[in-house]
Amino acid sequence: MKLIMSDRHIDTQISESEDLKYINLASMKIANCVGCFGCWTKTPGKCFIRDDASKIYPYIAKSDSVVYISKIKYGSYDTIMKTMIERAIPIQQAFIRIHNSETHHVQRNVLPKDATIIAYGSTDPEEQEIFRTIVSRNALNMNFKSYKIIFVSETEIEKTVQKILGI
Repeated sequence: MKLIMSDRHIDTQISESEDLKYINLASMKIANCVGCFGCWTKTPGKCFIRDDASKIYPYIAKSDSVVYISKIKYGSYDTIMKTMIERAIPIQQAFIRIHNSETHHVQRNVLPKDATIIAYGSTDPEEQEIFRTIVSRNALNMNFKSYKIIFVSETEIEKTVQKILGI
């Protein structure tokens, strides 16, 4: 399954199916993680916050290909994308594994993913390099087999998504 998760509406001919899910995070209610770790200790795999984030976890877990579309904000993902990534902690377990001499969380029935991150909004080389570093670190905890970052202008987003989807 391919998951497209965007911080804004994408105006393109995305036809959702069993193999393709498009999520516009800007149209959803997603609260900040409160850091209680209840999703690890009290209700494993389930967050106590009842909002739209809990509807997204299953799609993240069962996708083998993801496309994240996010504006770069201060060298990181835009607010709504960063919030969703942080709220996806229930798909990980509290247990730690050693991976390339570093500690990382064990995934909770999550398929390994090929990821494409479409980043828009900043042409500053330093800010883009910070973003590359953040994505590389996230890739270790988000079960990415591979990833690539495509920097585009805001006007190129739809064309880039169409190219990735082959439409």
